[in-house]
Parts: sequence; structure tokens; C-alpha cells
Amino acid sequence: MLHHSTQLRTILSTVPGGQLFVLTDSHTAVHCLPLLAESIGKIPYHVLTIEAGEESKCLSSVQVVWDFLLKHHATREAMLINLGGGMVTDLGGFAAATYMRGIRFMNIPTTLLAMVDASSGGKTGFDYQGIKNVIGSFTQPEATLIDPDFLRTLPVGELLSGLAEMFKHGLIASPRHWQELLAWDIHGQDIATLAPLIADSIAIKERIVAADPQEKNIRRTLNFGHTIGHAIESAMLHNAVPHGTMQHHTYHGHCVLWGMVAEVYLSVVHAGCPREVLTMLTHLMVEYYGRPECNCQQREQLMQWMIHDKKNKVAGGALPQINFTLLRDVGAAVIDQVLPPKDIQEAIEYLFSI
Repeated sequence: MLHHSTQLRTILSTVPGGQLFVLTDSHTAVHCLPLLAESIGKIPYHVLTIEAGEESKCLSSVQVVWDFLLKHHATREAMLINLGGGMVTDLGGFAAATYMRGIRFMNIPTTLLAMVDASSGGKTGFDYQGIKNVIGSFTQPEATLIDPDFLRTLPVGELLSGLAEMFKHGLIASPRHWQELLAWDIHGQDIATLAPLIADSIAIKERIVAADPQEKNIRRTLNFGHTIGHAIESAMLHNAVPHGTMQHHTYHGHCVLWGMVAEVYLSVVHAGCPREVLTMLTHLMVEYYGRPECNCQQREQLMQWMIHDKKNKVAGGALPQINFTLLRDVGAAVIDQVLPPKDIQEAIEYLFSI
């Protein structure tokens, strides 16, 4: 049973009969839905399961959710529970935000990445034409329920993916959080010891989001590592083979970690960031994350993917200028940094030389 069963049932008591819906993927339907079902109790609900994996984060999946809601006569009083990782919470949140101009939804993240990043902050959306999260909306869930017990069944790769976003929160906003994460041993400690660090990481993000809900200024610091990271993720997704399988599993957090390495390199050159930050992040990459698997042609295309990044700005009718968040130091991020293409290429070359 979920830790937040009482809170869950209180919220669900306001949902009319037949108007509760649950979105899962093919993994969470097996590993997580039974726990949720136990907590829901005797309240009737409808379940939709979509294929796990980033490839499902697309317009056709959104249409599947809309069709599911229509088929079961969902009204504006409906509630959609998104039970899964970031793909499920992003996709389900967008479908809920747009169905009948918006129905209530709740996120129950089941991965570390979703707990500390995707499920909070109100960003919903999906990938389109190979570009990460280019279609979406800012819509807040009614609630986000965090239960660390879900993490016990996660593979190490999923934990590392979430830790990358936690590293990001420390680097942009909290030297203490950064140091505490460096001291946490992923191989040697019980997952329960991660719970307070998860709470701290969520608090950092929520504080930033509360100050800037629509990403006009300080919220852009959360994009650190994502300009280059999303380009790498797009390149790796282009390695995908038929739906449901991939040559190499693409973890979002790994791509963000690689993006942070390149962007800390840029921070050292352009923002005066101490080189030891780059040294430590590079060590983490070598020790735990390995190198991104992009072929030479895709590496040349990274700049094109960055040009399509939604954070960019256009000046004088020219192509968009690639926009970065950089670090002056741990806990001191600077937004809206536009850099010469040759320097960006140099940072990418550093990343692939490790």
C-alpha cells in the first residue's frame, strides 16, 4: 500500500463514480499498479496501458489517451492518475490538460527521475518530429505523491538517471546538496537513505518554480545541461529500431549528465566556473555514466538539434541563437548565455574526448 493512501483516498472521494482513470506503461502496469490498486480500494477505475519507452512520448499516444477518455465517457469532473516515469507524467499531464480544455490529474512518479524532475513543476508535453518536449503546456497536477518504495525495483541505470537531475539541482542552487549527493554511494547504501535527498531536491525545484512558474527568468536555471543534453538525446533516439526496442536504452538523465559536462566546460571558459567542478563532474561521468553513443554524422547534427531547442531566441530575423544556462560556481547559475558556435563545438569535442 502507498505511503500516501489516506491523502490519495481523500482526493479520490471528490471524483464522481466511473470518472477515475489510470494511465500506466507496460512496466508500471506490472510492478506498480498492484500497489496503487490496494490503496485505491473499492473505488472503480479504468486503466490504459501504453508501451514503455521514450518512443511512446508522441502525438499518437496522446490521441490514444484522448480516445480512451472519450470511449469511457470521461467528463470535466474526471480524474486521471499518471502512474509511471517522466514519459507517463508528461504525456498524461498534457492529455489531461487538453481533454475538454482540462480535467484534473494526479502524478504518482515511479522513477527517481520523475520524482525529482518530470512530475513536479507543471510541465507537460511530448516529443514531435524528433525534438524533445517541443509541444506542451504549463499545467499543474492536483497532487504529486512521492513513494520511495517504488525505487526498490528500479535498475541501477534508472537510479543514475534520476541522480543526474539531482546533481543538476545541487549545481545550480545548493552547494550543500551537491556535496551530500557526492557522498551518497549508489552501490553501498539502502535506498531509504536517499529519501531525505529526494525531498531536498524536490524542494529546490519547487522553490525555483514557485518564483517563476512560466519560465520567464530564474526557472531557466533548471535548463542547465539540457541544451546539449536534449540534442544528444535526440541523436540517440534516432538510433531507435522498431517501436518498443532500441539498440541502446536512452536514459534522459544520462543525456543531461553528458550535457552538463559539456556546459560546465563552457562555464569554465565563459563564466569563470572553477575547473575542479568540471573535474568532479567528468569523474562522475567516467565512473558511472560512460560516453554517449552518437555516430560521427549525428555528432555533426547536434548543432542543428540545438537550434530547434525551445529555449532559444531569435534576433533580427536570423536563425535562433542557441541559449545556455551556465555556472559561475556551484550554486551560482547564470541564464541567457549565447555563445559562438565554435566554442559549443569545442565543448562537444571535450565531451566525446573523455
